[in-house]
Amino acid sequence: MPKPTADLRVAALVNTLHTCPLFAGLPQEDLEGIAAFSRLQTYGKGEYVFRAGEPSVGFYVVRTGTINVHRIGANGKEQVIHLFREGESFAEAALASETGYPADARAIEASDLILVPKTEMLQWVKRRPDLALRMLASMSQHLRVLVSSLDDLTLKDVETRVLNWLVKRCPKPLGAKPVSIELGMTKTMLAAELSTRGETLSRTLAKLREEKLIAIHGKRVEVLQPLVLQKLLLAHLGEQ
Repeated sequence: MPKPTADLRVAALVNTLHTCPLFAGLPQEDLEGIAAFSRLQTYGKGEYVFRAGEPSVGFYVVRTGTINVHRIGANGKEQVIHLFREGESFAEAALASETGYPADARAIEASDLILVPKTEMLQWVKRRPDLALRMLASMSQHLRVLVSSLDDLTLKDVETRVLNWLVKRCPKPLGAKPVSIELGMTKTMLAAELSTRGETLSRTLAKLREEKLIAIHGKRVEVLQPLVLQKLLLAHLGEQ
């Protein structure tokens, strides 16, 4: 006998929540309970999930697609905080804050999100203090990742940011053998993550290719000389 539609909806949401680091290790019954009051929302490319200052209604988990969370600087330029992809959560600060969202969130491709409502989640956490502690640990790890991302964006020039991005994705310790890195995104998305323009990123990659440091094969970048790339990064960092 087929399951009711509501059960299928909860099962689909649980599958996504299960992959989210924020809910890592939670029992199935907890995931099902959270999924029961959560909502699936769909956004088209370029559509905003929320804007800075809007009242917070909850936080989100990406089911499909990519979300660009950013702020607009005093110079009017968009400063990307992080790109969130499948299985990642964002705007968790909504649970502990009475103020609105601190940044803008926009879908950079068609995206399905799970909205975990603030009121219901807080009620759930009050009944389950152990759940609050688990989530706090996951949020702390999540915060360290975001701080690391923001540190990377303080690097002044685009070439340094690109070098840093590539070196961080090479296996450690670095060796002399080429390393293949799957971008897992379009160059437009990578440019947004590195807080630059698509054409600037293309010029920077072309320069590294001309210097025989990388080779590009579609959405795969081959780092031909990892140690040389690291030395070049360190030289750039020394100049800043």
